Amino acid sequence: MTRDITTELAAALGTGELRPAIFFEGEFPSGMVRIWTGPTAIDWDGKSWTGVGVLLGLGTLEETSDVVAAGTMVSLSGVPLDLVGLAIDEARQGQAGRIWLALLTEERTVIADPVQAFTGRLDVPELQEDGQSCRITISYESRLIDLSVPRNWRYTHESQQVLHPGDRGFEHVTAIQDQEITWGRG
Repeated sequence: MTRDITTELAAALGTGELRPAIFFEGEFPSGMVRIWTGPTAIDWDGKSWTGVGVLLGLGTLEETSDVVAAGTMVSLSGVPLDLVGLAIDEARQGQAGRIWLALLTEERTVIADPVQAFTGRLDVPELQEDGQSCRITISYESRLIDLSVPRNWRYTHESQQVLHPGDRGFEHVTAIQDQEITWGRG
């Protein structure tokens, strides 16, 4: 799959000196979490991003030409134990998460425009602790995973009433489903 990149980003890729960065944005009930792989806070895209340095881990980002629901993992290590409960309470399945791959200038500004490498929904959080600190790993699944979920909606009056109470559009479906209709000359 080809991606549209800006001329600034293409020029930076052509140079021998690359300064890559990864940006992660996750939706949680208390608000958006924006972190990146740098050591200090940075402003990009009109938002402030907290630098977590090497404490941020990322799973593989797989991209194929096939229609495949590939997921990834985002992990944060060095989390104090008193914040673990808060992290678990905040993790809700289905919340959005996005990952961008960016390049930086020597002055640590983001070269326009980073490539969005992944977008998906939170699946499962996992904790690993060593007594002093903790590593939180959150799995994110592609929205394509929904293709494997069976739909329980049918073209019946009952299903329509669940979606749109009072709508009578499917009221006579059962009466005409086995009806033989002759078109034209009989």
